[in-house]
Amino acid sequence: MKASAFAYARATSVENALDLLSVHGEAAKLLSGGQSLLPAMNLRLIAPELLVDVSQLVELRGIVVKEGVVTIGALTRHADLLKSPEIAAHAPLLMDAVAHVAHPAIRNRGTIGGSLAHADPASELPACMLTLGATIIARGPSGERRIAANEFFVGIYETALTPQELLVAVELPVTPINSTHFFHEFARRHGDYAIVGLAAQASVKDGGFADLRLGFFAVGDRPLLANSASKLVDVVITSAVLTEAASALDDELDPLEDQQATPAMRRLLAKVLLTRCVFALLARPDLCAGVSA
Repeated sequence: MKASAFAYARATSVENALDLLSVHGEAAKLLSGGQSLLPAMNLRLIAPELLVDVSQLVELRGIVVKEGVVTIGALTRHADLLKSPEIAAHAPLLMDAVAHVAHPAIRNRGTIGGSLAHADPASELPACMLTLGATIIARGPSGERRIAANEFFVGIYETALTPQELLVAVELPVTPINSTHFFHEFARRHGDYAIVGLAAQASVKDGGFADLRLGFFAVGDRPLLANSASKLVDVVITSAVLTEAASALDDELDPLEDQQATPAMRRLLAKVLLTRCVFALLARPDLCAGVSA
């Protein structure tokens, strides 16, 4: 199947792109890497009247670390994140996650801004933004707007962006020196959409968690920053404590059913990931004993 007819405009600047969005509104779609947009158009899931191509706006590319903040331009490609010494040093969780995004051909074209704006609930990067406490920077007719990641994703393929806004950058706090991280997803094959995934970051002190953030994906209509992580912070971690946290997580999840998995399967796998995460971050083999999935 092919896309329905559309007009095409290549933006010459951010201001030019915003002008086009202001004129055409919801009838226009932004094209960056095109790895999600073009397949959806070919399947006639969406039919924009105008594509605004922002892929050549070099001002929206690059990674800068300054004053404890990692700023990533929206058009920075997944492959660039994988090769970046700044990301390796200051946001290693993000580097681990990007390695699970699809396949090299996709990573060579897909952009971080495109992934976040698409807001696929099975995508790796939105969950990382929650876990890392990111701020999404958007620009529109009224100027720049800063949106906390936990307010940015509002539903399946839905974000807080308005039709006249352009996602221009992402800001991440530099990962604390004493922190550690965990990333894993269950998928039919490497590169397939995740059935369930978890991006976690923690501060470990005296054999326990001083801080723990758990960002689950493919468990509902948007990524989830699990409140149940609080049950594992500032306590002695035992199998009973871990079982209680897993039960609390079960209450938070609202997984959907599709051709890949049932809600019950997704709940089970999310609790398995929680157990694996705690086991890995604390390196405690005894925690698996007596923990029910």
